[in-house]
Amino acid sequence: MNSPIRAILFDLDGTLLDTAPDMAEAANRVLADYDQAPLTDEQIRANTSYGARGLLTAGFGTIPAHLDAAQLRREFLHYYQQNICEGTSIYRGVNKVLAYLEAQHIPWGIMTNKPGFLTELLLPFFPELLKAQVVVCGDTLAVAKPHPEPLLHASELLGIPHTACAYIGDIEKDMIAANAARMHGLVAGWGYIGKEHRPDDWLAREILPTPEALIEILELQRKGE
Repeated sequence: MNSPIRAILFDLDGTLLDTAPDMAEAANRVLADYDQAPLTDEQIRANTSYGARGLLTAGFGTIPAHLDAAQLRREFLHYYQQNICEGTSIYRGVNKVLAYLEAQHIPWGIMTNKPGFLTELLLPFFPELLKAQVVVCGDTLAVAKPHPEPLLHASELLGIPHTACAYIGDIEKDMIAANAARMHGLVAGWGYIGKEHRPDDWLAREILPTPEALIEILELQRKGE
């Protein structure tokens, strides 16, 4: 049984930030280089949280055998780095949640599979996110989500037992990682959840319809203590 929530860890893409416009633009530029059609809005929404691999696989259907997937990813990252915050925005309600956490002295951090160099480029556009007490990226350790170790590392850096941390993310592997780390797994229901996804089957503690729903959970917990 998990302890009461004492700290929050957030995914980045599709949870704190809507990065889909810029990531889709990078993917579409790669696809155009190979005479492929641009991604549809539905493909973008369903695959942004899966990064370059998810978006490019959706665009190509299947990566052709004669193309190097690693090279395609490098091309994507090059385009994305060039225009990393042209259309990206912070989700409505996130600032309110972060202000609440700070007012209640609840530690919080970011655990994302985004590469560290891109995360470092992106966060300064959103000063409120620079207040995170810890930022763990996809290449901080030798493993990334859905492996639980990055979450365990983040909780250790926060100085909070992992069972007292909640992890909020918008895809199934976020909940796989949270459960493996024995954290409270909360689905960001406002994120990049496609029609084919089944968050009810992700073994999450709850599906949050809005960022502010986290405040309700924490307030109920506080009043019950």
